[in-house]
Amino acid sequence: QVRLVESGGGLVQPGGSLRLSCETSGFTLDDFAIGWFRQAPGKEREEVSCISSSDGTTKYAGAVKGRFTVARDNSKVYLQMNSLKPEDTAIYYCARNPDCTGRYYFDWWGQGTQVTVSA
Repeated sequence: QVRLVESGGGLVQPGGSLRLSCETSGFTLDDFAIGWFRQAPGKEREEVSCISSSDGTTKYAGAVKGRFTVARDNSKVYLQMNSLKPEDTAIYYCARNPDCTGRYYFDWWGQGTQVTVSA
């Protein structure tokens, strides 16, 4: 059974850091790209980052570029978030896709982890 489970969310002060993890099972992670998304209350879900399966190519949304870093290792994908801002507050999700080009749908999603950035 395909599963993606996010963890690592929490409450952090502005300027702080968090590392989210996406633990995968039920499929070979090396065969898939993994995207990170977030959804804030009252806003549409947005793609934050994606890491490809083939060569580990990464891409980031403009709002997080230079602050967030995505990486993969064995069965997990990580999202290191630095210099967090209140506008980063959202539920963060990871999802599976054949690649990061946008040609295909993300077909399996995790349940999400809450990130709150507040003083």
